[in-house]
Amino acid sequence: MSVIVVGVDHSAGATEAVRFALEEAKLRDATLRTVHAWQFGYIGVTGLEGALPAVGGELGDFRTAAAATLDATLREAIPETGGVEVERRVVEGAPTAVLVEQSRDADLLVVGSRGHGGFAQLLLGSVSQQCAQHAECPVVIVRPQANAD
Repeated sequence: MSVIVVGVDHSAGATEAVRFALEEAKLRDATLRTVHAWQFGYIGVTGLEGALPAVGGELGDFRTAAAATLDATLREAIPETGGVEVERRVVEGAPTAVLVEQSRDADLLVVGSRGHGGFAQLLLGSVSQQCAQHAECPVVIVRPQANAD
């Protein structure tokens, strides 16, 4: 069975990427693998700022917060999967490295054009740009809708 991987970070771009990836998975009769990368000491999650200390804290708390971020985005983006099998993966590591690794056995990698990085004025985010250059499968970069922000 084929696999569509989508990077998820709870941004408007990621929400659109998840929607696109689900439709592509339906067309290809593929499994949708949703991936949220997180790093110890940093949680870039809209709405959860201050929920955990930036440093310190328990490792399990960071994993739990990352899993909650993934689940929240999936509930918002695709409340109904239309019969598509959806895998949820929460992986510790830098987003680009995690997504490139996940692309190794995928048929397609889908990412948003801009997530929660520090340079909002960029048209193409650094993670999506690096994925386009280094992924081991075709990459689709999805821009958020004009009114989504």
